[in-house]
Amino acid sequence: MSAGLQSDTMTDVREYMAANREHWDEIARLHPATAFYRFLLDRLRSGESALHRIEIAEVGDVAGKTLLHLQCHIGTESVSWARLGARVTAVDFSEAGIEEARRIAAEFDADVRFVHANVYELDDVIDDEFDVVYTSWGVLSWLPDLTAWARVVAHHLSPGGVFYIAEFHPTAWIFDELADDLRVRYPYFRSREPLMDESPSSYADPDSRLVNRRTYNWPFPLGQVVTALIEAGLRVEFLRELPRCVFQMLPILVRDDADDERWYRMPAGSPELPLAFTLRARRD
Repeated sequence: MSAGLQSDTMTDVREYMAANREHWDEIARLHPATAFYRFLLDRLRSGESALHRIEIAEVGDVAGKTLLHLQCHIGTESVSWARLGARVTAVDFSEAGIEEARRIAAEFDADVRFVHANVYELDDVIDDEFDVVYTSWGVLSWLPDLTAWARVVAHHLSPGGVFYIAEFHPTAWIFDELADDLRVRYPYFRSREPLMDESPSSYADPDSRLVNRRTYNWPFPLGQVVTALIEAGLRVEFLRELPRCVFQMLPILVRDDADDERWYRMPAGSPELPLAFTLRARRD
């Protein structure tokens, strides 16, 4: 049974998500050749992982376990989990993204089942339960209904199974991404209407010029994320806030040169901000 979207403006939401899908279809074809994703692909080619050490440590041993990767994009993390011994099913609403993911998995001879599906309609496509449900980095703001999303997560978890997310902190998203200093530009709290953006380029290639520029995003208060998971029947084991993130989401952020995994933080001498969070929850 599909969890479904809960919205008084269903037609508008479908139109918003259709525009987002066209955008992601376009950038999925672009991304494997960008420096941003070449960094991850080169790590895979050298025998390393596209995952971060914190994700591997906090999820725990996945050898022999079934793992569902939601919003997998071009599958670099999916391949990484398969290399660690997980039996991976990876899902994305972009058909082009799934095509690129299958090509990348074939390059690395990784056994991953890729499924083209909207996360909200996943229950109509697969009915499996998994030991681990995983998602990461820039996923939540594309979801108009966190309550329905959390129900999908819970539906696909086996009893005793673990849900894990590593994500940008919503506090960091309130600042103007074009300003050199910290200027509040966006709301923190979720609104019925999404934020519309028409940036000309992809986050992975500032020099790109996109045709499908218009996208729609929904701010996600951290408390609403946690509450949605609890109300879906999951028990939160930890929520950790981090003073660094994996993308230069604000011009003021600087590369953490002490780490080879491409992290960014506030410059030396500046107050630390919450830039990311990780959360693990369990289905009892």
